[in-house]
Order: sequence, then C-alpha cells, then structure tokens
Amino acid sequence: MSKNIRNRTKQRKRYNYLNFSLQNNGFFEKPFLKLFLFSLLLLFKSHVLSNKKSHPSALHEKAGIPRPEMISATAVENIQHFRKIQPSAAELVEGILAGNITALSRAITLVESTNGTHLAKATEVINACLPHASQSVRIGITGVPGVGKSTFIEAFGKFLTGLGKKVAVLAVDPSSTISHGSILGDKTRMEELVKDKNAYIRPSASGDTLGGVARKTRESITLCEACGFDTIIIETVGVGQSETAVHSMVDFFLLLKISGAGDELQGIKRGIMEMADAIVINKADGDNIKKAQFAKMEFNRALHLFPAKKSGWTPTTSTCSSITHEGIPAVWETIEKFLELTKGNNYFFEKRKEQNQYWMLETINEQLKTNFYNNPEIQKSLDSTKKAVQNDEISPFAAAQFLLEKYFKKK
Repeated sequence: MSKNIRNRTKQRKRYNYLNFSLQNNGFFEKPFLKLFLFSLLLLFKSHVLSNKKSHPSALHEKAGIPRPEMISATAVENIQHFRKIQPSAAELVEGILAGNITALSRAITLVESTNGTHLAKATEVINACLPHASQSVRIGITGVPGVGKSTFIEAFGKFLTGLGKKVAVLAVDPSSTISHGSILGDKTRMEELVKDKNAYIRPSASGDTLGGVARKTRESITLCEACGFDTIIIETVGVGQSETAVHSMVDFFLLLKISGAGDELQGIKRGIMEMADAIVINKADGDNIKKAQFAKMEFNRALHLFPAKKSGWTPTTSTCSSITHEGIPAVWETIEKFLELTKGNNYFFEKRKEQNQYWMLETINEQLKTNFYNNPEIQKSLDSTKKAVQNDEISPFAAAQFLLEKYFKKK
C-alpha cells in the first residue's frame, strides 16, 4: 500500500473517531462550541478532499523524462526552405539540357499543372526545349488490362538499355471517375528498370482525357527528348478499342495481345487494331506457348482484312515472353525495320509534321474549353442551367446554346 493511501486512511479514522466521541459526550449541546467544532470539521474535510483530488489513484502515472527530438530542427528548416524555392524557367531548361532528372521531373510537373499561373512558365520551358527535341524514337504500347504491358516494358526497356539506349517511359494510369485519383503504381511493377541509370519512368494520371494518354503527354515527350533520351515509350491506360490518341504522337504503334482474346473477327473492328504497326502475343511461356502460336496465326489472318498502310509497311505478328525474355529482341528488330523503311520513303518525317498540326488543333480545343469554364459569367450561370436541364425546363441543346451565346457576348 502506498504512502498516500495510508495517510488518507489515518485521516478518515481520526475524523470518524472525533465525531463519534464528541456526540457521545454531549459536546454538541453547547451552541458556541458546537459552531466552532462544525467549522473545524468542514475545514478538515476540505483538506482530505483536496488531497484526494491531487492523487486520484494509487496507479496514477508520473511524468517521465521527455524523449529527445530525433530529427534535427536545422535540417527540417533547410529542407522546407529549399522546397519553397521555385527554380526559374531558365534554370529548369539548363538542368534538362544537362540531363538532370530532377529538373526534368519538376518541369513535367509544371507542364501538367492546371494552375493558370504556371502556364506562361511551362510554355517558356517547352519553347526553349523544342530545338533540342525530335531526336528520339517514339514507341506507343497499348493493350487490354492484364495483358502484361508493364512487365513487357520492363523487359523491353532493360534490353534497350543493354544496347546503350537511354529509355524514358511515360506511363499513363487511369483516373477514378468517382474520387478522381490514380494509383500511379507502374514503378512498383518495373523494379529492375527503375534502378537503371539509363532509364526514367514517369507515371501520370489520365484525368478526364480520353484516348489512353494524359493531357500533357505530348509536351512530356518533348522534355524527355531534350533531356537526352533517345527512346521514348508511352504506356497507355489500356481501355480497349477506343484507345487511339496515342497513335497521333508516336512513330511506332505496338499492340499487345494474349491468347484467347479474339479471332479474325477483330479485323472488322475499325479501331485500335488497324492502327497497329505490330501485334505481339505476350505471355508465350510455359503451357501457354501453343495457345500463343495459335493466336498469332489468328491475328495474322485478321490483319489481312485491313487496307494497305500509307507508310508501305505491312504489320507483323509475333510472340514473346516478358518472363523468359524470349522474343524481346525480335520486337526491336521489327521496329528497326519499320524505321528504316519509313525514313527511306520519307513517311516518318511527313507523319511527324501531321502530328504537330494535329496537336496544335488539340491544344486550341483544350484552351478554348478551359477558358469557357473559367469564365466568371459562365461559372455564375452554369449551376442554375444544369438544374434547369435536370428539371426538364430546357433542353440540353438549348442550354448549351444559351451558355455559348453568353460566353461570346462577353468576349
């Protein structure tokens, strides 16, 4: 029993004994002494209660020695100060041209930003990098979810870095239509490639952009090329037949397939397959080798249903395994043959000119859309117009016309 408990017990015993003895001796019959004793008892009782409040329990925890700070306050202050310093456009360009990956990453973040104040700075960086771009091979890789795109890119990327290439991977992750977030977990699937000093992996969220690519993927390609990467690989979201926007920004379009995913009827679908320059049946290993060979023949028959390409290239089919690396070198040989043919007949350069025109128009469309929704008058009227459409008070077409007229009148 602790000392505090013993003291409180003794005080209670004294209080009870004194009260009992005075009552038995008739002490309370004298008024003056009775009042004096009553005041004394109240004082004694308040003293006992105050001791009880200061020590509520025998198991109370005493204040210990404070734990020393594990992190240096000076180091934290230096890091926070460094993060507040935003490099200028000229500093970012200088870092990119010197091959600085940190500067490249910060520049891509700046380009992807939807903050209006970042637009002028991002434009300055891109314009300064343009003369140093266009010296790479741009490869688009797409396929349905689960086909093994990330695993294939790691195996293919390691093969290219082994040849002395500098590889940049722009991986696009799908964004949730509910939370609008993205996992951005492509680096976790490329454990070996991410450690390669000649490789750079940049995951980006697709946002509300359709076509399997992020909103600023085209600008990111320019920045990577200016940083010295001679092979740019774009991994798309992988949503299916409508995923075609990547075709308008790459030189070679590779479609990954797996066995059992379709037959020659796929050739009737005028979507992603007719744009492919090569079809590779992935996961051709183990018990799946025979199935992959059969799928190769089926897709080869499907390709014959397409008209001839303007490039003069005949799309090929092949099989590979991202686990055993069987067939990976053959994929690069196919790309080299394609580049030799298209550069020889000048299609390679003409296509890039057409792509530049296409992205000019796309940029105009994107900027007009941004300006429309950021207009103060439109922001005031948009919610009320939406409610009117929901309540069938006005048709969607009339509502759109009303907002557009309001926007152009203010212009």
